[in-house]
Amino acid sequence: MKSLIRILGIDDGPFKFSDKTVPVVGVVMRGGYIDGVMRTEVRVDGDEATEVVIDLLEKSRFKEQVRVLIIDGVALGGFNIVDLEEVNKRTGVPCISVTREKPDFEAMKKVLRSKFADWERRWAIVGRGDLFVVDTGHKPIHVRAVGMTEKEAAVVLRRSILRGALPEAIRVAHIIATAFVRGESKGNA
Repeated sequence: MKSLIRILGIDDGPFKFSDKTVPVVGVVMRGGYIDGVMRTEVRVDGDEATEVVIDLLEKSRFKEQVRVLIIDGVALGGFNIVDLEEVNKRTGVPCISVTREKPDFEAMKKVLRSKFADWERRWAIVGRGDLFVVDTGHKPIHVRAVGMTEKEAAVVLRRSILRGALPEAIRVAHIIATAFVRGESKGNA
């Protein structure tokens, strides 16, 4: 795998559960350089995040150049779940989800069950696939990869982390999405 590949990092902005929508930002990076920024939105606790992510990539001028999509967690705007298998299947782009803390799947399942009539469908996506840990040299992150091996995902992640524990494209997407909501970023991605 080339050392400088284009990565699409996706993250949502901060929100309250009383909000109707939340901004979602995609940042295309190669090495430490930003090639492009995209913006869309999802409904808080909606069910369209998979389609929104696919649409974001498919309509991008970078579509043919993006080699990996990295998302912070598996949901946008609360429990608007992104089906990474579906994104990979329909776009052909390998997908990686990253989280700083190990997810508490039992707590997630409990919340899903209490809030959503379609909780089983959402849970089937959230609970699918195994997580593995990648040491970043700063703090380990919890990772799920679709369309690539764990080893390939670890290489991509280590090469894309410039500071801290998150890939730079996610860090920048978080900063921009926060600025959309609050007018200024906090820089704590």
